[in-house]
Amino acid sequence: MRRLIEKAENDHSLEKAEIVSLLRDEESTQELLKAADRVREKYVGSDVHLRALIEFSNFCRQNCCYCGIRRDNRQAQRYRMSPEEIVLHATAAAKLGFHTVVMQSGEDVTFTVDKMTQIIREIKKLDMAVTLSIGEKSFEEYQAYREAGADRYLLRIETTDKDLYHRLDPGMSWDNRCRCLKDLKSLGYELGSGSMVGLPDQSIESIADDILFFKEIGVDMAGIGPFIPHEQTPLANAKGREFVLSLKTMAMTRLLLPDINIPATTAMETLNPNGRVIALQSGANVVMPNVTQGEYRKKYELYPGKICVNDTPAKCRTCIEYKILSIGRTIGASKGFRGEFLKR
Repeated sequence: MRRLIEKAENDHSLEKAEIVSLLRDEESTQELLKAADRVREKYVGSDVHLRALIEFSNFCRQNCCYCGIRRDNRQAQRYRMSPEEIVLHATAAAKLGFHTVVMQSGEDVTFTVDKMTQIIREIKKLDMAVTLSIGEKSFEEYQAYREAGADRYLLRIETTDKDLYHRLDPGMSWDNRCRCLKDLKSLGYELGSGSMVGLPDQSIESIADDILFFKEIGVDMAGIGPFIPHEQTPLANAKGREFVLSLKTMAMTRLLLPDINIPATTAMETLNPNGRVIALQSGANVVMPNVTQGEYRKKYELYPGKICVNDTPAKCRTCIEYKILSIGRTIGASKGFRGEFLKR
């Protein structure tokens, strides 16, 4: 296992069987995480880039079996912000020192292209990078958002196992998901994708395929997080909650894609009180504090037990900044585009 870790750290390349061996092996976990941390330091430095997360609507046309805001969850308390509210949230985030805003929602069809492009243009006036996480769209829609000023797009594949994908995402197409990712890449977005770890019937081999998929399509960011069952979904009784395996998957992604941005996901901290700090010490270099205000925070419930739902944006930023500084890391002062550190 040590030889494989050294190979990954030095060559940033492993065969699928080698990835599977490392993910399965329990004795080498700490060596794997430490190697990922060294690669992170070498390729992206000690900065942690903070992205302000605005969860602006929890309406969704899709019906993913693992998601708390799925279309058929009648118990979800639905909301959508007005365009003016979204821009006010972004303005408040800029005043708190954020350089990037992440606009995230369910696939809410009431946000037309005209409405979204106007929001993007208003936020760009704040001199912020704009990341969109709003699901599957046509090439023309992605192009319109890009031309309006959107810099990044996050669209998680969740799993590269086609059969599993179609069972968990009824009515959706894995091939169309890939089409979206390719369209985004061709339009010049910084491309973000990612996966859930611990899904029902997900194999270690499948997780290895996920990592190789990220490398193949050339993602600029990869978000890896544990599957946490939601009681109002068909997967309410599934096991999930795989913290260590999620951490190892994230670390392996860092080893094979050394210069990409990798967030310490909030779901990690739902399973472990120090989850985001541990992730930052295992290859991650991005944190996305929630700047959504008021009751909206509680209602955007993709999974149960979400942290910080009663906190203010200012408190969230202060809290995570303290944690980052306490482990000897620094807060990034730039928009944190891929490759910035290596160009210095």
